[in-house]
Amino acid sequence: MKDIEVETTWEELRETLASILGKKPADLNSVLFLIGVQELGKGALNFTKEQKQDLMHIAICKVLSLSGFYELEGLDSDGWPHWRSTQKLPHFNLLSQETLLKVHVIRYFKEELKLLQ
Repeated sequence: MKDIEVETTWEELRETLASILGKKPADLNSVLFLIGVQELGKGALNFTKEQKQDLMHIAICKVLSLSGFYELEGLDSDGWPHWRSTQKLPHFNLLSQETLLKVHVIRYFKEELKLLQ
């Protein structure tokens, strides 16, 4: 995807999520948090700050697993997924890292949840 396509589809995703949630996610971190909650599969709970960070980590691993960067190892005794790195991520500057994540988040919503065309 070209940068302009990424940003256009990203805004489309945020609008789609707004229509479902009643509120437009503010940024990439908000969407990653939503994916983490979805992947945990326990519904909307009150999470500690550490658990929120863990949810975002789950989301990053999940979306990057679509390109083979991570692999699900399994669930711990509390039902939290654990991932292992299967290949090194390319070294990117901050903007490129964000674009890489957005591309994978878009792919997640297209392939896993069928929310986008």
